[in-house]
Amino acid sequence: MRRYLAAAVALVVIAALAVRAFLRRREAVAHIHKLDDQTVTDAGGAIRSIQSADVTLPPDELERLWSPMYLERLARTYWRFLTLVTLGVIRVKYTERERFVCLLFRPFVLLAFQAPEYEMNANRGIVRWRIERGVLVSARGRGGNGYLEIDVERLPDARPGVARVHVEVEVANFYPAIAHSISRWVYENTQSRIHVIVTHGFLRSLARLDLAPSKVGRFGPIGALPEPAREREPVSR
Repeated sequence: MRRYLAAAVALVVIAALAVRAFLRRREAVAHIHKLDDQTVTDAGGAIRSIQSADVTLPPDELERLWSPMYLERLARTYWRFLTLVTLGVIRVKYTERERFVCLLFRPFVLLAFQAPEYEMNANRGIVRWRIERGVLVSARGRGGNGYLEIDVERLPDARPGVARVHVEVEVANFYPAIAHSISRWVYENTQSRIHVIVTHGFLRSLARLDLAPSKVGRFGPIGALPEPAREREPVSR
């Protein structure tokens, strides 16, 4: 157990230092507020983890960004951030039908996702990847039942010259292999904690509005995408 604890502390510290170093690289354009984390485990062992923040920026900048193309670029930015803060140890490989989060190379697939699903209207945009398989997910969580999604919603702001959006990164119905094969404690103090640190770092990085180039080119109008199909569900603690 002492070795697990030492490894957990080392991994968390490395992740925190990498995120801090990356965030110092560019000047902020927008501002990040109300950074939050809600992570719960249900009775069956499924994880639901939501990291969120409000982003304020000039209204004309938000209007420029509010399109399917930039929703896709936001999704790409999330994967780019994961690779950068892990110094290239974690890499994302793209195919037409799947996304692979790999430890250096494709054979070492930590998580494989189905192709992204996009939903968008004038006030809300969602990109969702369903979890297909991978060494970090137990057999119960494979086959698309769990998912990772980024949910962006425009919110009113009474201040002149200020636009506000609420951004959530959610992992839902995820069954971690570490919790199943080793222990829930080890999962919570390694993979789960690193996920929160990295995701909070990603949310903070949005202050720079430095979005990655598109990989696929989903450049159609908002009306070409499905409407967001559901409201946000509250997290039951």
